[in-house]
Amino acid sequence: MIRFRLKELIADKEFKEGRRITLAEIALETGLHRATLSKLANQKGYNATTDVLDKLCIYFDVDVGDVAKHISETDIPEK
Repeated sequence: MIRFRLKELIADKEFKEGRRITLAEIALETGLHRATLSKLANQKGYNATTDVLDKLCIYFDVDVGDVAKHISETDIPEK
């Protein structure tokens, strides 16, 4: 499973810049829909396109490995 690290990236950028960053701001800056960003941040197993990943890499100035991380099935806690 792929786990997106959007919330962590936002927290890091907020800390570095000393200000609050909203999904609406990221949507405006990247051209991504706010609903897409919300799904990335909150929906387990969301399927993002490479275009979405590319725009997030540019916005946060990170590599794709910093945006998404592979989680082994054995590391996912059961409900």
